[in-house]
Amino acid sequence: MTDTDSLSEALKAITVTTELIDEELKPHLDTVLASLLDKKKDAAVEIVRSGILPTLAQALRSKSVLSCQVALVVAEMAREAAVREPCIEAGLVKVLVPHLNSNNQEMLLNTGRAIGRICFDNSYQQDQLVQSGVIPRLISIIREYPQNDPLVNVCLLALCNLADMDSAREALAALDVADVLTFQLRRAPDGERRHVILEILGSLGESDTLKLQFAESGVPEALSEMIRTLQGGSDPHDLCSIKIASNLIVSLLLGDESMQKCFGEGSGLVYQDVLSWLQSSNTQLQLSGALAIANFARNDSNCVKMLDLGVVPHILTLLEQHVDEGDVSVQHAGLSMMVDGQEEAALVLGRDAVLLARVMEWCEAKDHAGVRGEASRLLAALIRHSRSPEVVHAVAKADGVRHLISMATSEHVIMQNEALVALAIASAIDIESMKDPVLEAELLPMLKKMLEDPVGAVEVKFSALGLICSLANSSVMKVELNSVNMKESISKLTDHSSSKLASQAGSILASLGDSS
Repeated sequence: MTDTDSLSEALKAITVTTELIDEELKPHLDTVLASLLDKKKDAAVEIVRSGILPTLAQALRSKSVLSCQVALVVAEMAREAAVREPCIEAGLVKVLVPHLNSNNQEMLLNTGRAIGRICFDNSYQQDQLVQSGVIPRLISIIREYPQNDPLVNVCLLALCNLADMDSAREALAALDVADVLTFQLRRAPDGERRHVILEILGSLGESDTLKLQFAESGVPEALSEMIRTLQGGSDPHDLCSIKIASNLIVSLLLGDESMQKCFGEGSGLVYQDVLSWLQSSNTQLQLSGALAIANFARNDSNCVKMLDLGVVPHILTLLEQHVDEGDVSVQHAGLSMMVDGQEEAALVLGRDAVLLARVMEWCEAKDHAGVRGEASRLLAALIRHSRSPEVVHAVAKADGVRHLISMATSEHVIMQNEALVALAIASAIDIESMKDPVLEAELLPMLKKMLEDPVGAVEVKFSALGLICSLANSSVMKVELNSVNMKESISKLTDHSSSKLASQAGSILASLGDSS
């Protein structure tokens, strides 16, 4: 008898069975299973067509001694996408779920594989699984049998498929999953297992509740430790793990509380490791390191602490590596974290002649608009956040004003505003340092054009008026403003639909009208 004939005979025998007698069913199930394991073409589809699925469901429902074998048959069948829907319709998922409570590890393995394959890529069925309470059970199975790698893999894959769902995240947040996942991450035998765990952590880390839970349970430290052990190699799987893990650490640092925990007043293990990434030969780690430092720099006390601990030379060294032929995204990240609303940091950095000299180089970076833009934004931020005459004088001396004026004509409204506000603050603080660069760059005709632009953003016009107001405090600059007939452009704004803009225009017009 051929394999095809024996499968057909076995299926026929199962369909005519009126009672589920284990001894009668077993040899036929053996034949069906052998066909599936031998990868016989279309075996799974033939099994579905035979009509035995209700019999298999009944065998699972009655929890017979054949349940383990039946679950394996279903798991092997469900490798074929075409049979998954018929399996659902026959109620196989519903009768399989209770078997996840078995204390037989083989039964758990077969059941997990069967459910996972049937419900793969089926969001409705996955939601039903979460509602039925499988999440706590999957975690407890990993806790009970942490060394059973095939079983752990099945549970992790199931969690990976479910972790994007809000209902699953809520269930996991109540279970303190971090210890289970970090334990398995530390003992992961290969890149594949690591990637599944990292993917789960990445999905769950989008929840603020879990971000903090992860930080308190040592997830960033475990990721950092994993990166340390993989560094220096060239295996593509390891490099991929480093990339995912370092990105994940940056993401976890977006939460204020989790970031502070990792910083640990500058002595935190994660912060120390991040510093070492800046000096790594791995460009991905350099990029993640710069972004992570930017996250640590979100509050003033951290910035001051990092400056005290000497973070700036690390960043300058990193940026210098990438000035000519380097990685533009590393430059961009390194520059963007230097000052972000930090008054003391801006004051220290804004007076640093070496730093300013480097920033001028980056403002000229050819072919890298992102780096040029970020360097100019750093200059603007140094002035805006420090509001210091020393910083304004240092920036003007380093020839930074022309870059701010160039930034004021950017196509990006945010950058235009940042530049105009910085120029207004600088002009109000130290007009003597600003006069020559402003006139040399022909800023006044630019401002006039901004005010007259029929499609120009209201906020840009408002910031331009603020700058004109600062310049008008100087009798020399007032003469220059009148020479380009700035009053005419401003007067057109006095009946603007924005009452705030119209009011500002009116008051500046009055000040320009004063005799100089």
